[in-house]
Amino acid sequence: MVKTANAAAESIRPLYMNGLSGRMIKLPPPRGKRREILLISGHHTSIERIFGLAEYLNRYGGVTSPDLPGFGGMDPFHKIGEKPTLDNMADYLAAFVKLRYKKNRRFTIMAVSYGFSVATRMLQKYPDIAKRVDALVSISGYTHKADFRWKKSSILLLGGAAWTVSFAPMSFFVKHTLLRAPVIKLLYRAAEKRHPKLKGVGNEERDERINFEIKLWRINDLRTYTYVSSRGFRMVPAKKHVDLVVHHVAIEDDHYFDNLLVEEHMRTIYKDFVLVKTKLPVHAPTVLATPKDVAPFVPPKIRALLRRQP
Repeated sequence: MVKTANAAAESIRPLYMNGLSGRMIKLPPPRGKRREILLISGHHTSIERIFGLAEYLNRYGGVTSPDLPGFGGMDPFHKIGEKPTLDNMADYLAAFVKLRYKKNRRFTIMAVSYGFSVATRMLQKYPDIAKRVDALVSISGYTHKADFRWKKSSILLLGGAAWTVSFAPMSFFVKHTLLRAPVIKLLYRAAEKRHPKLKGVGNEERDERINFEIKLWRINDLRTYTYVSSRGFRMVPAKKHVDLVVHHVAIEDDHYFDNLLVEEHMRTIYKDFVLVKTKLPVHAPTVLATPKDVAPFVPPKIRALLRRQP
């Protein structure tokens, strides 16, 4: 874990886009590897959390992974008077692609959870970028509000609460009362026997994970997090077709999504759908995961796909 943290520090670069300041991972390709991988993380994350996955993928090619506005400590869209809509996130990602990759450079997209929603909207809005994608991989991604497997009452409650907190006054209040470190720690400790990130781990690792979650809650912009969460419960994808095959890594017994509905909705968007199942206790990599820890998120079928020369 220390080795991964040190490697992360050496490979993280500043990122300035459209008046917003953030960070990105930039790992050059190993000798003889031509593939370039754009890794897009979800919305409760940071560069440090995703770095283990980036480091693992680096064996297959160069890896670039930018912050999304409002997440991982990056400035939020609110700073420039914009809302963190899915379209704005997609436009930001498209601008990043056009700046970081040469015009005719082909690349692979690997996107985690909400990051796949952003990638999908970008590919729908920018067919010129879609033509440059040589492989598309979803890791626990989703594209439709019906993909969530929770009860309707739970979705209404959580969505309503998130929508309320997405406004500045309530967000300020919650951040300075409920999102204080002692309160967050107390809530996680109360739920540790049921929480997929905490159950079944030793005391030392549990405390490490809780401390990392505290950091995530503090560095992620709360207005952005709650806005994205509330809109996710109402997400309906654009109808534009994308002429790409999506390889979807589905977590068996995913506590967030119904895998059958995820497949149904992705098939309406993409040319074809390839299901790749994996067994994992969590929805996405946790804490400062090492390459060994994140290997199950890249099952053998995906490894075989990435080993092919683009």
